Amino acid sequence: MHHAPPLLLLPNAWDAISARMIEAEGFRAIATTSAGVCWALGYPDGEKAPWPEIVAATARIARVVKAPVTADIEAGFGETPDAVAACVTQIIEAGVVGINLEDGTSKPGLPVRTIEDMASRIRAARAAATRAGVPIVINARTDLYLKNIGEPPARFAEAVRRAEAFFAAGADCFYPMVVGDGETIAAFARAVKAPINILGRPGVPAAAELQRLGIARVSTAGGLPLIAYDAARESVRKLRATGSFDDLTHAMTRVDAQNLLAP
Repeated sequence: MHHAPPLLLLPNAWDAISARMIEAEGFRAIATTSAGVCWALGYPDGEKAPWPEIVAATARIARVVKAPVTADIEAGFGETPDAVAACVTQIIEAGVVGINLEDGTSKPGLPVRTIEDMASRIRAARAAATRAGVPIVINARTDLYLKNIGEPPARFAEAVRRAEAFFAAGADCFYPMVVGDGETIAAFARAVKAPINILGRPGVPAAAELQRLGIARVSTAGGLPLIAYDAARESVRKLRATGSFDDLTHAMTRVDAQNLLAP
């Protein structure tokens, strides 16, 4: 799916029914959003949710869909490459055939891992997948742009260096998180001769244009759960303010929801 048109478009799911809804609308694969999964579990994003709960939530998503599932496991939920490998083994057992792995950290003074550290974690993830007999797709994310590290020319050059090192370590796709302007996207497509993932959000070129620029994959991160939560928040605010139930309208019915999860 990463090496032939059409572009792989991934609206990110955050629970079982959102995954089924995405699949029912004709999307070819399911990607999870770490933020959405964590919020649904009652935790903030950033590896704050207990790993067993992430695995269980991912397994529920994989159980209800026939499409392949790729899971956002943030930085791998482990301080060492061996710990990352153990988590990759467990998430594969949950039913996934792909992962996101990012180089960002929460450590003051170290916003992103060194290239060598991130590469070693990718190698460990690839080795774990090989042992499991599942040739997973590793989508390696850099947070250089998310965290505004360095001036733009140096940042771009460093991102390309990271892409090359990540692919050499066993990654299949490169994700320069939050890059959204057409000029920079096209520059990445020229410089990185391998699949690239772009974050789809307002202001980013449409999927057809991204495909023309040479992009292989687009995902929406936490966008969909935020849309859902925003609609729910607006409804409860109106209910609180007016006491009226007239705004509790919805085109999706209980029967629709039931049918999505029917055996």
